[in-house]
Formats: sequence, C-alpha cells, structure tokens
Amino acid sequence: MRERLKICVLAIAALACTAQPAVAQQILRDAETEAFMADMSGQLVKAAGMEPKNVQVLVINDPEINAFVAGGQIVWVHSGLIAQADNVNQLQGVVAHELGHIEGGHVVRFGEGIKEATGVTLLSLVLGAAAIAAGGAEAGMGIMGLGQQAAMTKFLAFSRGQESSADLAGARYLSKAGLSGKGSLEFFKKLQNQEYRLAIPQDNSYGRTHPLSGERINVLREVYTVDPAWDRPPDKALEARFERIKAKLIGFVSEPTQTLQKYPETDQSIPAHYARAYAWHKSAYPQRALDEADALLAAAPHDPYFLELKGQILLESGRPRDAVAPLREAVKITNQPLISVLLAHALIATEDESNFAEAEQVLRLAVQRDRENPFAWYQLGVVYERRGDTPRAALATAERYAMMGEHPMALRSADAAMQGLQAGTVDYLRAQDIAMTSRAAIEQQRKKR
Repeated sequence: MRERLKICVLAIAALACTAQPAVAQQILRDAETEAFMADMSGQLVKAAGMEPKNVQVLVINDPEINAFVAGGQIVWVHSGLIAQADNVNQLQGVVAHELGHIEGGHVVRFGEGIKEATGVTLLSLVLGAAAIAAGGAEAGMGIMGLGQQAAMTKFLAFSRGQESSADLAGARYLSKAGLSGKGSLEFFKKLQNQEYRLAIPQDNSYGRTHPLSGERINVLREVYTVDPAWDRPPDKALEARFERIKAKLIGFVSEPTQTLQKYPETDQSIPAHYARAYAWHKSAYPQRALDEADALLAAAPHDPYFLELKGQILLESGRPRDAVAPLREAVKITNQPLISVLLAHALIATEDESNFAEAEQVLRLAVQRDRENPFAWYQLGVVYERRGDTPRAALATAERYAMMGEHPMALRSADAAMQGLQAGTVDYLRAQDIAMTSRAAIEQQRKKR
C-alpha cells in the first residue's frame, strides 16, 4: 500500500509540473520590444491595480501560440503568439488574461487544487485498502481507480475555474483601460481554429485544463459587445510599433527564406525593411543587411532602434570601430541598458585600450539599471581583467554565475574576489553576499540528492 500511495501522489505532482509551463526557453531580450511591451500593457496593469514598474511582459523564443505566468509579476509571451497576432489589440487581450492570473494569485493557489485532488486520492486509497483487507480485492482496486479519476476531475475543474476567472478579469481590465475586447475574441477564434485542426471534440471541456475556446467566446461576447469601448479602434501609434516588433521578431527567429517570402523586396514598408535586415544578417549577407538598415535610417535618421540595428550588424560583421558611432548615438537618445551593453561590446572589440574607460563607465551604468544581464557582467569582467583589476573581474564573474544559477562557480569566484578586495567595502560585501547565498544553494541541492 505504501508503494501504491507513493505512485498516486507522484501522479498528482506530475500533473502540477506539466500544468504550468516552465521558463526553460531562451528569453529574447530586446530594448525596443521591452519598451513596447511596457507601453502596450501599462493601462492594463494599472486597471488590474498593479504598479507598471513592477510588472514585466517578456518574450521567450517558442513557436507555440501561448502565454503564461509562473510566479512573480511577469507575463511570459511566446514569440509564436506575437507572430500569429494580427494587431496590438489581440496581444493586449492575451496580456489582460494573464494579468488576471497574477491578480487572482492563481500560481500561488495552484497548490490548493493539488491539495484537494490529493485529498480525494488519499481517501480512495484508505477506503480501497479497507475493502481489500475485508477480502474484496477487486472492489478495493476499483475504489482506488475511481478515486484517482475523481481526483483528476476535481483538479481539472479547479484549473478551468481559474481560466474562466482570468478571462473575466481580463475583460474587466480592458474595459477599465478603455480598450476594445474585439482583439480578445479574435484571438480566441484563432485558438478555436487550432482546436478544429487538431480534431478536439467541441461538445464540452470535460477532461481539459482550459475551457474550450468556443465556450469562452460565448461567455466573453456577452461582456465585450455591450462595453463602451467595443468599437474603439486600436491606438495607431501602438499599432505601428506592434508591426515593427512583429516583423523584427519574425526576422530574428524564423528561417531567412521564410522571412523573405513573408516580406518580399517589393514591400518597402518599415516592418519589411526591419524583417529583411535580420534575415540578410542571419544569412551572412552583411551588405544587404546594412542596405536595409540604411533604408530605415533614411526614413528616420535618429530612431535609436534603427541605429542599434545598424551598429549590431556592423559589430557582428567584424567592424566594431564603425559600430561605435551609431550605437553611441542610440545610447545617447535612450540611455537603454541593453543598447549600452552592445556599445560597450563594440568598444571592447576595437582592441583599443583608449576605449576601455568608456566601456567600463557604460557597463557600470548599465548594470545599475539592469542587473539581470549575464553578458553585461561578462563584458565588465573583461574590462577589469584587461586593466589588471583581478578582484573586480572575479566579482563580475561571480555576479554572472550567480545569475545563471551556477552556484559552485559563483562561490569560487566570490571567494577569489574577497581575497583581493578590502574588507568592509561595497564590493567586498557584495562578494560576501554572493558567497553566502551560493553556499546555501549548494547545500540545499546536496540535501535534495
């Protein structure tokens, strides 16, 4: 019976692991995309009663049409969802739904559903064992089997309830923000078409973690169509930015041939130039990529993201000296940490020691504003090492490894930094903190083995 109990509990635990997607994919950090996501979602975040500066909407490289929350105030959006969205309002509908999960504390409450389902399972095990002990082996096994089925049904119902709650919360945020719910319904229709292609039965959602898209559309249509914002068109400026982001993303993650088919040379729009620039760059045609970047700059000479693109192409094509000027101008306009790190990379790649002081200054400012950038810490370590400051190079390396979850390497680097830093200084105390947290993490991992 103990073994049987273990198996049943593991079954529920496995369901918990699969029901919430894990952030194992590559996070796509991009200055323009993150600025757009913040502006696109700002009204919705406020409508949900949260502070915009505390909420992030980030993109991960995954072709699936999906978005999720996995703890904290971060909405994770798959690149495939953005590629399939037709307009910014559809994306806002998805984000509004995910904010409903955050406000509802659904990630935290997820354990409640597991606990209730486990309780049903355990009760069925006890009753089944009693029946077996009384001589009814078949009846006892039947009770256990029905108990597990009941537990699964209870859990799935709990999950569907959370999804329905998030749908209605999202509708409330859209209304409060003065945004139409048309995009939300349009996107659910996309999901419904996907269900049709996968031949998913449409009679009811029993046995599923989410309600069927048709069920959700029927409920939400009644809410959205009577809202004053129903016929309100999307913001034109946001829509134009969305088209840029979508094209940029497709150019970056898709095969170049697919990008060039979707955005042929005959298309001379800004999004098309953007997409082709990345496609040609990925195909190792730097001059053609630069031609597309120059076409963008001809339309908007001081657009910081067009300048960033040109600088990136030049840098990654082996021309770091030429990359410095456009990247320096982009940083001057935006003071954006991600672009600053790219500028520092170009300055270091020139191999000109006279550029190292500027690279250090740029990097130190960048990590003050965005510490969650391993490459920035790597570059800062390179600068310190080049000038012979080994302790601070070790500290930068410790920061990078700690961020990556490489606790043994973080501990080793932090210990090395403390040996060369003056005790009591800010850098020494930071190295000490990293060493303590890394040592604790290593011990915790050891106990789990």
